[in-house]
This record gives sequence, C-alpha cells and structure tokens, in this order.
Amino acid sequence: MIEGTNEEAHEDTIVLEAPVSGEASLPAETLETIAEENKRIARFQDKSFLELPHDLYIPPDALEVILEAFEGPLDLLLYLIRKHNLDILNIPIAEITRQYMDYIHLMEEMRLELAAEYLVMAATLAEIKSRMLLPRAPEESEQEEEDPRAKLIRQLQEYERFKKAAEDLEQLPRLNREIFTVNVAPPEVDTPAPKPLFDIQSLVGVFIDILQRSDMTSNYSVAKEVLSVREKMSLILEKLGQVESMSFVECFDIAEGRLGIVVSFLAILELSKLFLIEIIQTTEFGTIHLKVIANE
Repeated sequence: MIEGTNEEAHEDTIVLEAPVSGEASLPAETLETIAEENKRIARFQDKSFLELPHDLYIPPDALEVILEAFEGPLDLLLYLIRKHNLDILNIPIAEITRQYMDYIHLMEEMRLELAAEYLVMAATLAEIKSRMLLPRAPEESEQEEEDPRAKLIRQLQEYERFKKAAEDLEQLPRLNREIFTVNVAPPEVDTPAPKPLFDIQSLVGVFIDILQRSDMTSNYSVAKEVLSVREKMSLILEKLGQVESMSFVECFDIAEGRLGIVVSFLAILELSKLFLIEIIQTTEFGTIHLKVIANE
C-alpha cells in the first residue's frame, strides 16, 4: 500500500488478476516485489520487516499504525524507538491518536483489555513529545534534566522483564495441567499374629535335658506343696521384670523335682501364648532366652 490519505491509498492499491491467455505475464522483478509486499509485516524508513525481532512479542489483533516513516504494529514502533534511538519528534502523535481512536471503536466489544494497553502507550508518546516541544527557561536549560524518552525506555525494559518472567513461568510444570495427583487408599490387610521367634524342637530338647538333670538329683520333701501354673507364671514375670532377659534354664528350679519343672514349662508356654514374654534364640543351637514384651 502506498502512503497517503485513504483516497490516495485506495487509488494506488495494486490489484492482481489472473493473466488472460494471450496476455503477457508480469516481469519477474514485479512478481518478486509483490510477493515481498504480501509477506511484509511492517515498514520503517523504506525498510521492510518480513519477520519480527526474536525478543519482541506482539499480541493478536494488535494496533496497526500507518505513518510516513513507519507502518506496522505500535509495539514494533516502541521497540524501534528504544533499539535504534528513533527521534520521537519526527513521529506524528496526532495521527497515532486518530488511528488509535478508530482502533478503540473497533475493539470496544471484542478485546477491551487489549485496547486499554494501547491507551497507555499512546498517552506515553504524547507526554514525551509534549515535554520535548515545550520551551524551557534558560535556568532550566543549564540544569541537567532527564531525557523524557528515558522513562519510556525504562517502561519497555520493565515490560520485557515481566514478559520474560511470564514465559519462564509458563514453561514450568503446572499442577492439574501436566502433573496430576493420585490419591489411593491403602488396602486393608489382615496382619496375622507374629509367630514365636524360636524352634520348638530346640525348646523340647532343652526341656528333656532339664528332666535328665532332675533325675540325677535326689529330692527330699518335708511337706507336699501344691504347684500352680498361674502362680508360676507370676513368679517368672516377676523375675523377668528385674532383668532385661533371662536364659530358659534359669526359669527352672531343680529342687522342685519333675513336677515343678513341668509346671514351670507350662507356665512359660502359657506366657508365650498370651504374648506376655518373647522366646528368643539368636543362633542355631544357641542359648534360648526369655524377655518380657513391652506394652505399647
């Protein structure tokens, strides 16, 4: 499109039609020029932009401005002001404002939040140009004053930092988007009662050995005593409560004879059955120990 008024632009628009058979085709240079015009994103001082800078993001439906020295998205114009130190005095702010108002009416019912962003841009450009055009007093000229364009540059730099941070956050995995939590209840398992940590054959072997020792000893009883398994259980628990552990042999009193040994053995088995004591044998053919099970 050739610049000028809307009427001029309409008159100078090139319309391509399919060549009729027999008519001469367009020259290759003309076709290349037309193809470049179709691919052009923006124009700045007779230079065409076929692709945007890699560090610039322009949202969809962005405001397009058409000026004498620039034609393209307003975001790109602000980008060029910062990158190439473009003189803002040469930018017709009034024309940008007029095109912006047309854009506001167009976007009023479509993307109002996008239009609001460009309102800030246009107001910033107007403020900068007005400050540069206003005359200054001599005493103010002597003092160093900040370039009005520096504020715009800082805003653009801050905008780029936030945009980069937003892009970095977008790349992070997000819960319920890339990552999904799974809540699984543990299955209900019936835990069987633990088996005693001893070999029954070893226990019987030790019991037979104790019986043989009893036969080798002569016992003399003055009075007959009634031996109770329940009382023996209490005596064994009392002994184990005074020590950390006790050997299986120490639980028997040879002087009580065979009957006393049998009662003591039954008491030990009953305590183990009730999970009041623990019978432990750490090594094969090793010493068997008894230990009180702590109440949890």
